[in-house]
Amino acid sequence: MARLPEGTLMQRAAHGLAHAVLDLLGSSYGRRVLLLVGSGDNGGDALYAGAVLARRGCAVEAWLLSEHAHTGGLAALHAAGGRVVTDAPARPDVVVDGVVGIGGRPGLRPDAAAAFARVAGVPLVAVDTPSGVDVDTGELPDAHVVADLTVTFGTHKIAHLVDPAAAACGAVHLVDLGLELPHAHVEALQPADVAHLLPRPTSDAQKYTRGVVGVRAGSTQYPGAALLSVAGAASGLAGMVRYVGEPAVADRVRTAHPEVVGAGRVQAWVVGSGGGEHAGAELRAALADGVPTVVDADALHHVDHTLPQHTVLTPHAGELARMLGVERAEVEAAPLAHARHAVASYGCVVLLKGRRTLVAAPDGRVRVTETGVPWLATAGAGDVLGGLIGALLAAGLPSYDAASVGSWLHGAAAALASRGGPVVAGEVAHAIPDAVRNLPRV
Repeated sequence: MARLPEGTLMQRAAHGLAHAVLDLLGSSYGRRVLLLVGSGDNGGDALYAGAVLARRGCAVEAWLLSEHAHTGGLAALHAAGGRVVTDAPARPDVVVDGVVGIGGRPGLRPDAAAAFARVAGVPLVAVDTPSGVDVDTGELPDAHVVADLTVTFGTHKIAHLVDPAAAACGAVHLVDLGLELPHAHVEALQPADVAHLLPRPTSDAQKYTRGVVGVRAGSTQYPGAALLSVAGAASGLAGMVRYVGEPAVADRVRTAHPEVVGAGRVQAWVVGSGGGEHAGAELRAALADGVPTVVDADALHHVDHTLPQHTVLTPHAGELARMLGVERAEVEAAPLAHARHAVASYGCVVLLKGRRTLVAAPDGRVRVTETGVPWLATAGAGDVLGGLIGALLAAGLPSYDAASVGSWLHGAAAALASRGGPVVAGEVAHAIPDAVRNLPRV
């Protein structure tokens, strides 16, 4: 970093931003670009990018929302033929948001909010993050920008990964600046990461060494929960699946999954989905074994104390709200904060389901799941996820890795099964092997 000439990083950022804008526009000559420019380096990136766009034939105008615009960037824009305006011109083809950068405070000043209102409906490209979002928490104040495309530099920020801010970013394009980056406490697994973490059988493996996962789920009232939990567990990632439940339900499970056996020793338990009135007793029985346990759905109602660190809780926002004594809307407005609160309260890994599922660990690490499709919001999908995580636990993955890898594979399997259309939970379970096959070789 110290050896780079002054301004090098800003020029790299500006050129990456300009090319992303050009990709969005599809052409350059005669296209109208409006820059909304604040006082910091974020505005400088926008101005230098505007100079690049002007040299490519765009008509570029900069609306300065501060008296202290970046001097060098402004000079470059003027030299390239761009001009400064004091209001929104006739409808531009694209607006570039260079008002508030990652060092700014959340929210928008009234004049900035009014400026964005003047260009509502025009495709908007945010520089680094949409102005006004809380970069470090992923939360949204009342006044913020909603972008169609966000161009960020060096690395993703929390606001790009964690909802609700992530939803305000639109598509996110990362420009590599060649930086040496520190370890991040909030991250998103990529396919190569999942491939590296996934437990694979050795040449001398047998069913017991590959791990045995037990499922205590379903009831006569909700037998489908048992079938789907077992389907996730029996996707091939563990050596054996045991089912423990009501006899009538067990018969249905064995009919659908003849490879599943009955009670016995396990390396991990999955408890709670569709358990009804028996969920509390099943949870106590599973925890008494002292092995890693996935606690889902009905069993979450019986969690009232600190649990072993190898436990994985898998609530959605409504369930977590009940567990923490808050409103669901509070969890949805600040999922990262509430996932971490739950970890502090229960002492174990917490997987908070959502559009961007969060997996939080007791040591402060958080992983965000970016795979999946909206069609995955379907009954029974969580049952499959619980079984899948249980299989990974039984195969030997630590709880944090099992939860985050399981969530990633679950989303990837849903995308494969969906093929752009509706999907049901059973199809997600059947697609898990294909999601594994599609991982890169490591």
